[in-house]
Amino acid sequence: MKNFGPFNSYADALNAACPLILSKPNATVVHLQDSSPDVARRAATEYCAWLYYTPSELYEMSMLADQSGPGDFVSGMRSCSLPPFVDDPRYSAEQLKHIFALHNHPFGTRLSANDLRFIESMAEVHDWEVMTRNGKVRLSIIAFFSKSQDPAAPTCDGFYQYVPATREMMLWTRQNGQWKLDVHGIVTWINERTYRLEPQ
Repeated sequence: MKNFGPFNSYADALNAACPLILSKPNATVVHLQDSSPDVARRAATEYCAWLYYTPSELYEMSMLADQSGPGDFVSGMRSCSLPPFVDDPRYSAEQLKHIFALHNHPFGTRLSANDLRFIESMAEVHDWEVMTRNGKVRLSIIAFFSKSQDPAAPTCDGFYQYVPATREMMLWTRQNGQWKLDVHGIVTWINERTYRLEPQ
């Protein structure tokens, strides 16, 4: 798949990326959770991409990756391992501003500790905040999900977002064609693999 875009706003990019990612094979398995949980776990597949900002002041999405993450063979689930940098031959690496690490959550669950640790590690190599044509945008990780019971027609029902600069976790849902903030909390780490969400 070629790079996807460009878009004039990150909201337009998210609106386009969500259905695209969820349309991939086994990107959502909610229809199997109750009837065949083992099958759902084996079939579930995560796809990931970077949403980035270019010198042309436009937003683009990198090629989708579905490379398995470490530990997938043991867990039986297929997570996505996202490269830390976008390879766009039109620009030099320092010209590209990485904004959102996008992926899907096949079961519709909130962001995992691994998701949070990943974007926190990316905050060590990318800017925490980027000035764009739409104002300042903070580096974050996003997980799209669908509640549809029809695997052939997944709906883009929402996404979880975590911002390492502020430790904010948000749940956005789709209502009347617009994104609505439903839950907002602050992440507190209990240990290396566990966190809790403090309501705000």
